[in-house]
Amino acid sequence: MDETLAVINTLEAEGVIGKYAIGGAVALLFYAEPTTTYYLDIFCYRPQTQSGLINIGPLYDYLSQRGYKSEGEHISIEGIPVQFLPPPTELVKESLENAADKQVNGVPTRVFDYEYLLAIMVETGRPKDRSRITDVLESAKPDPNKLDEILKRYGLLDRWSKIVT
Repeated sequence: MDETLAVINTLEAEGVIGKYAIGGAVALLFYAEPTTTYYLDIFCYRPQTQSGLINIGPLYDYLSQRGYKSEGEHISIEGIPVQFLPPPTELVKESLENAADKQVNGVPTRVFDYEYLLAIMVETGRPKDRSRITDVLESAKPDPNKLDEILKRYGLLDRWSKIVT
């Protein structure tokens, strides 16, 4: 994964994407026991067209010119399927802005904080997210004050309570 992250760091450094952070199940690997996942979610800012639409053309062109192939909604970078996602909600935007600096085999990267990941899973509300919350809480406890603050700010406390009780 370090080679993949080195390419993503280059994308950011060259302005092909804006600030990025790892989200999704791969981000959970930094905090809790592994879960099954098949791709790397990279949440990032991307250039927009004049009409406000997100322009993914430069990203795909850049990677294609360097030999990386798209596979459906993913791009295979150094053997790892990567999905580049704009932050779809205010919670995810805040998670991106507050992402933690980490390293993978010496390669710098950013990862959503554990408490934000939990809140995003509550916000998303998919059955696999609810199940994953229960699983990861068995291996790693969040900072309760930080998590409560995030959940309150986004009106997610009731949904959290229904999942964890």
